[in-house]
Amino acid sequence: MIDDLKFLEFLVKALVENPDDVKITRTVDEMGVLMTLDVHPDDMGKVIGRAGNTAKAIRILLRVVGMKNNARVNLKINEPAGGMRSMPARDESASPAPRASKSLDEAFADLNLE
Repeated sequence: MIDDLKFLEFLVKALVENPDDVKITRTVDEMGVLMTLDVHPDDMGKVIGRAGNTAKAIRILLRVVGMKNNARVNLKINEPAGGMRSMPARDESASPAPRASKSLDEAFADLNLE
């Protein structure tokens, strides 16, 4: 097994609740190495992290491993079936959207300055 593949597998399996569902494919082309990661749908949040910070950190670490081998390593995280992006859009007609804020006139009226 190649260093970057072993490293990614070790790192991701340590993060997730379903390590047996972690699947990684490695392809090499003229652009470098592409690591494609598939995880259980329940583990997507752990792999991506808040605001994508965990995924960003994993990508940085993979680049460091790649530099050791004079290779450019990129990571693609596949969206699992039934993930958030594949869910149907919410029916906006079912309930009105909450109002974000009051207008300036309404805010002044609430102050009761008179």
